[in-house]
Amino acid sequence: MDMSEIKYGAAPSPAAPADAADADRWRDLVGTVGAEVAEPLTAALERVHALTANGRIDKAGLRALRDEIESARRAAMIAQQLTRFASARLRQSHERLPLGETLKAVLAHRARETHARGIMLEPILKPADVIVDASLLFSLLNTVLDWALIHAGSQIAFTVDLKDWPAHARLVCRFAHRPLDELDDGGAPPAPPTSLDSLVWRLLEQTAWTMGLPLARTVKDGEAVLTLEFPRTAHDEMEGVSTIELDRGFGPSGNSRPLAGSHVLVVASRREMRVRVRDAIRHMGLVIDLVSSVDEAAAFCREGLPHAIIVEAVLHGEALRKLRAEIGAELPEFPFIEIIEEGTSFAMSGFGNAAMGHVGRDAIESALPSVLMFELSRSL
Repeated sequence: MDMSEIKYGAAPSPAAPADAADADRWRDLVGTVGAEVAEPLTAALERVHALTANGRIDKAGLRALRDEIESARRAAMIAQQLTRFASARLRQSHERLPLGETLKAVLAHRARETHARGIMLEPILKPADVIVDASLLFSLLNTVLDWALIHAGSQIAFTVDLKDWPAHARLVCRFAHRPLDELDDGGAPPAPPTSLDSLVWRLLEQTAWTMGLPLARTVKDGEAVLTLEFPRTAHDEMEGVSTIELDRGFGPSGNSRPLAGSHVLVVASRREMRVRVRDAIRHMGLVIDLVSSVDEAAAFCREGLPHAIIVEAVLHGEALRKLRAEIGAELPEFPFIEIIEEGTSFAMSGFGNAAMGHVGRDAIESALPSVLMFELSRSL
């Protein structure tokens, strides 16, 4: 039997380590970043060498190569997000949000991905309103799911409830990270499952600390349990709290990048257009994927949905209408943004009966980031 327990409270910003423990933690973090970037890139380089030697690569090898490169890219993106938190320049805008409904929306958005991995989700979500920054809550819940998906065997249970005392909302994520037949029934317990301390876990704990949320993790008999507590839980008697306290104002500074880590798919037939769109939004800290056709976009979405799709207007047709209808049946508020051929005009979805946002080709650099931020925020 193995048993470990980690408990955390809200921590000060680690921008300047206060003691040796903080310094050790950040040295470990740098080592984790290096390992999680280097390992998949080393495997990818070996495949490239093999391709150079024999001039061939099969579909499975190409898929593995893409996955290895994607894994390294994801690790680098997480490192950037951790740096953003460590800078101590993040400004939060607090508002009252339904924790269970927000988690339900995140799970619905990623239903294709969990289904493709053969993971069953078991949510039991009681009503509970919390006072937090919306974009950070969105990021936190996605990171919790990321971490669980890496380690879970077949199912992940989520619970949202209220503690009796203090009356704080609580989120619990529970999954088996080791098959029962691997557990040691007697003798010395096996080594602690250090694999749980992945880079995604580091992002999870840092996001919780930034939000001031105590978290605990226990591991026993092959089951991992994560508990997040929300000290600022809304109650009826709090209705008189001023809006100034609940909404401190969000600064539009690039340092804040409230939707960093969100995933955007760019669909454009011309390479020049794909590059322009990518360069216009790359400062937002997004994960950006590029494809050249609607068919490629549909294949991409079958494995998991991005958080928004930017599509070139020349690709508008029956295939795109079908893709929008399929996604819309699952997520009615899913954001699409169309890049129209000419002009400097731009508009958000919902204005003037527009079904999707649009940006003129001559306004990509100036307007696309704002339109995208609006559409992503609206879909939270």
